[in-house]
Amino acid sequence: MDEKTREEIALFRYGLIAPLLNGQIEAKEYFQQMEGKVHSIPYYGERKVAAKTMQEWLLHYRRNGFDALKPKSRSDRGDSRRLSPDDKDHILEVRRDFLHMPVSVFYEQLIQRGEIIKNQVSYATINRLLKKHKLAGRNHMSFHPEKERKRFSYDKVNVLWQADLSHGPYISINGKAKKTFLIAYIDDCSRLVPYAQFFISEKFDGLREVTREALIRRGKPTIIYADNGKIYRSETLQYACAQLGITLAHTQPYDPKAKGKIERLFKTIQTRFYPLLKSDPVNSLEELNKRFWEWLEVDYHRKKHASLNGKTPHQLFQSQLDNITFIEDLSILDNIFLKRAVRKVKLDGTITLEKRLYEVPSQYIGQKIEIRMDEQAVYVFEDGKKITKAIPVTMHDNAHVKRGQSPFAVSDTSHHGEELDRV
Repeated sequence: MDEKTREEIALFRYGLIAPLLNGQIEAKEYFQQMEGKVHSIPYYGERKVAAKTMQEWLLHYRRNGFDALKPKSRSDRGDSRRLSPDDKDHILEVRRDFLHMPVSVFYEQLIQRGEIIKNQVSYATINRLLKKHKLAGRNHMSFHPEKERKRFSYDKVNVLWQADLSHGPYISINGKAKKTFLIAYIDDCSRLVPYAQFFISEKFDGLREVTREALIRRGKPTIIYADNGKIYRSETLQYACAQLGITLAHTQPYDPKAKGKIERLFKTIQTRFYPLLKSDPVNSLEELNKRFWEWLEVDYHRKKHASLNGKTPHQLFQSQLDNITFIEDLSILDNIFLKRAVRKVKLDGTITLEKRLYEVPSQYIGQKIEIRMDEQAVYVFEDGKKITKAIPVTMHDNAHVKRGQSPFAVSDTSHHGEELDRV
């Protein structure tokens, strides 16, 4: 069993204990709900999970964190199967991301993605499976948008943060009009914005920055509630939330009303902030964010909200500071938001990542190693700990038979007693 699989299993286990960990439900009631329920567990397939097992996971997590939920490494030599119960569950999960597709198109997508083999699994089989679970045609709930909805609002701050991305104004960068995107969080109780920022792309790097700053400035929420957008479904965000003990919840597909408070925030920004830019335009992304943050603190956070009984978001949030959990060791944020990958080290001590060569310690030659990265650097991790930084290899260096001395040569000689020749 490789490290990625172990982390996927740990993430599943965390998902089961998260409601207990965050006090969302009483243990007795939760175990009654889970009794006899079959779960699709990564690597293991469909299994039931006993209450005692969940209690053990909860204890392990509280004592030693996310890594304590990982199983011991094992070899994974599973044979290919036809449409087993595990395969069915996986197909249903994939279907939830492609509800807009007709079943016939979805069937072809499964074949192209390598999820099924055409000669082994027919269209009729997939169609019957989806119909049985009401994920085909107009049986699915997404075709009934006016379903019953109950209003809710938490009475304590930092219980739930709603998250979303909105299209921002165009700004001029180097003489060209660039579209901007606003990534934001809003606290469900106080309507305060823990953090928000404009970017010129919709990539995860922006969400990483906003989440990190929100946690530093406003403490840690119990739940983050987001839609099914790609960045909010990323493994990096899931792992980060699991490490911090935050429950990551998602809305149902095609259900924007489920995030009413942050949608209302975006509407307020459009009607009260964007008009200020028309009368006094900005000339850079930096200026846009500076003006926005000033407006957010002076205008939005200090205005009374009717839904807050005449209080301002700032007043309500400040009145509950004693209930806020701040992250004591902020250095943890430097690692948990790194993107992850697994690479096999070549005989010359290098790996390829996003069409670039990186050099790693020669002790890993021939092994698969875990890589974590951000836009600044690439790191080698082992057992969840940062070991060293991978060194970029330029194409000029790589074109020569003998490159310059490896930056890892000193450490290698100390471990092995001899210096390796590079080829």
